[in-house]
Amino acid sequence: MPLHHHRHHHHAAAVAVAVADDDDEAKPRRPYSTFASPRAPTSAAAFSTHRLLVLFSVACLLVAAASLAFAFSARAATLQQQQQPHPAAAEATAKVAFRCGRAEDTLRAFLASSSGNYSSAAVGREREKVLAVVGVHTEIGSAARRAALRATWFPPKPEGIVSLEHGTGLSFRFVVGRSKDKEKMADLQKEVDMYHDFLFVDAEEDTKPPQKMLAFFKAAYDMFDADFYVKADDAIYLRPDRLAALLAKDRLHQRTYESSWELLGNEYFSHASGLLYALSSEVVGSLAATNNDSLRMFDYEDVTVGSWMLAMNVKHEDNRAMCDSACTPTSIAVWDSKKCSNSCNTTEIVKALHNTTLCSKSPTLPPEVEDE
Repeated sequence: MPLHHHRHHHHAAAVAVAVADDDDEAKPRRPYSTFASPRAPTSAAAFSTHRLLVLFSVACLLVAAASLAFAFSARAATLQQQQQPHPAAAEATAKVAFRCGRAEDTLRAFLASSSGNYSSAAVGREREKVLAVVGVHTEIGSAARRAALRATWFPPKPEGIVSLEHGTGLSFRFVVGRSKDKEKMADLQKEVDMYHDFLFVDAEEDTKPPQKMLAFFKAAYDMFDADFYVKADDAIYLRPDRLAALLAKDRLHQRTYESSWELLGNEYFSHASGLLYALSSEVVGSLAATNNDSLRMFDYEDVTVGSWMLAMNVKHEDNRAMCDSACTPTSIAVWDSKKCSNSCNTTEIVKALHNTTLCSKSPTLPPEVEDE
């Protein structure tokens, strides 16, 4: 019987075995293995080859696992480096993060570089939101006055300034210009490194007071998102809690000028006492956006600011508690202008006021006001 061979040799062998006729029974049968390829391995060789394949597969798996582990490790290291910049880069960032031109906030720079647990708002690059920025204007050589204030109502440590800010919404700084006198600046730098409570403005120390005041408003507006910007003198005794209560009250008019004089004075334009006054955010924002050369400058800073207010649609609030000559249950700032019209030891006066119960230990509001 003829056989039909398939093109594939192993199929032909299978068919040949399946259809062999009876005449083949008389022929001696060869083992089935004779139909196998002469290259087919023996059982021992097949086992050895199988073992090698298994070992090779295991080795490949181990190499693949090691590669994956290395890849994940490298990725994690890259992410960590991105989240934690190099210390030198972080230090360089901290040095320039709190500037407006040549103006510099030494407190926020210190908080950013310290390991203390301070809020991101207090140390971040964005404008810090507060009720008011209180700039206590001082001269480089007035270290004794600053020491007297730190010994009384001005917090002597950075954490105290931050705590007062959280409690009242007021952020305090000593405002000072710069000097070309290297010795004076070296002495001031020692004080800066000790207290970290200065705001340097973009002005020289011998700059006229109105120009220095405008530099303060511009720097403070750039660094702080405040409802009010307050100018204070370094010779006054201040109650921060009462100042905060005054500034926090509701007002319908956004352009506000806390003044201690009537709208029209006898000799000058309407102006506040130079010892303490507050300007609302809208007013300071307008000043900050104005070119310095377009503003009229008088000899006196408070008179100059009063003249600027005449050019704006502002609401004047006259509160004499901001310039009391003696401590009262409602006084906010105390300064005896008549007694010190010529000269007096302001550091001793501030300390004496602080030791008076009515000045330092009386409640924020009189009892009759608190009961209402």
